[in-house]
Amino acid sequence: MRPLGSSSRPLVLGFSLLLVSSLLASSRLPWVPFFGLGPAEKKPAAEKTPKPKAEKKIPKDASATDKKKKRHKKSVETYKIYIFKVLKQVHPDIGISSKAMGIMNSFINDIFEKLAAEASKLARYNKKNTLSSREIQTAVRLVLPGELAKHAVSEGTKAVTKFTSG
Repeated sequence: MRPLGSSSRPLVLGFSLLLVSSLLASSRLPWVPFFGLGPAEKKPAAEKTPKPKAEKKIPKDASATDKKKKRHKKSVETYKIYIFKVLKQVHPDIGISSKAMGIMNSFINDIFEKLAAEASKLARYNKKNTLSSREIQTAVRLVLPGELAKHAVSEGTKAVTKFTSG
């Protein structure tokens, strides 16, 4: 059985982003409190005066420099840039706070996990080793309610067609 990896992630991401855009576009859903009141404004940077540079110190002991190793930040994958792009497509003049972005990121991760789990169950029921767009589509129909599922399926089908054709 192939693990749910990068090959199915774009498809589910497409469905998840569609869900977010549907929620943002719907005027009946209470999304407004999560977003800022207007576009993010840039504050002018204070003028900086050039500071005199200190001389480089020569290390006394070679082992002292070996002990200090560079720390690398652990890369964390998020949907923040995609959420922001969808927000700008739907409402170009509205910004989003970092807390709200964290909430939306958690929401997308939650929907992704639900869809992946449901698609995995469907594949297991049908004794298939590979998740196809059919399993994802059926999972979307089962997980999402009514009209939202219909829109997600149509947009997902359109995205898959665009992806496969060119």
